[in-house]
Amino acid sequence: MKPAPFEYVRAASVREAIALLDHDDAKIIAGGQSLVPMMNFRLAQPERIVDINAIAELSGIREDGSDIVIGSLVRHAEAMRSPLLARHFPVIAEAMHHVAHLAIRNRGTIGGSLVHADPSAEWPLLVALLDGEIVAEGPDGCRTVKADEFFVAPLVTEIDETEILVAVRFPKPAPGAGMAFDEVARRAGDFAVASAGALVSVEDGVMREVRVALGGVGDGPVRATAVEEELTGRVADKVSISDTVELACEGLEPETDIHASAEYRLSLVPVLVRRVLERAVLRAGAGAA
Repeated sequence: MKPAPFEYVRAASVREAIALLDHDDAKIIAGGQSLVPMMNFRLAQPERIVDINAIAELSGIREDGSDIVIGSLVRHAEAMRSPLLARHFPVIAEAMHHVAHLAIRNRGTIGGSLVHADPSAEWPLLVALLDGEIVAEGPDGCRTVKADEFFVAPLVTEIDETEILVAVRFPKPAPGAGMAFDEVARRAGDFAVASAGALVSVEDGVMREVRVALGGVGDGPVRATAVEEELTGRVADKVSISDTVELACEGLEPETDIHASAEYRLSLVPVLVRRVLERAVLRAGAGAA
């Protein structure tokens, strides 16, 4: 199929793009990996498309004091290759290997993935896991939103129709923190049936900070707070981890769809949580950042 007729405009700055969004039915296009297929199937029929690819300020990965800032136009493949992200957040490159296929990783953007808000996507999970903040800019200026407020429901976010997601800010982790990501999909490149990420800081053989995030098992990314609380302060070993992974299922009510049943998704959660926690602890113990 082909999309319905629409007006195409290309913005040269964030302020121009925001002004162009002042329309009854306007959508932003960047990588187009989600929007274009939806338009082709006429699931989305915007009257105006605002292309933001020419806005240089939305590109690049940089340090800003104690934070790492990733522009919304950064492509998945660029994040996967970034030396700066590899130094502070190697889990990002690990997760990017699971994003769809090469063509989509080369074209798809971080901002597009976050705004699309697919519960099984990797970037929403990473923002939740790494305590990131989403930066949005609109007619009234910039604001930041945490992951637990940004992701409202599947394919629904807190961002306003007059705003643009301009960047994501990640606080630098403690030195020597170990990280890991894993997911299960029916085939390589398919949507994740379930996914998990972990960040663990170890001091004197004890887990001082533990973060665990899950994807594909809720309306958006989910922090496994019961696991985090139980493991914090415990000895960093496989026994401690095995004793607590079942807690990750508390409160989860995953959906059944064409990819997997709710029961199967729930059965995957403890397995994935165990994998990422053990790997994160190992990397923390080896001094891997």
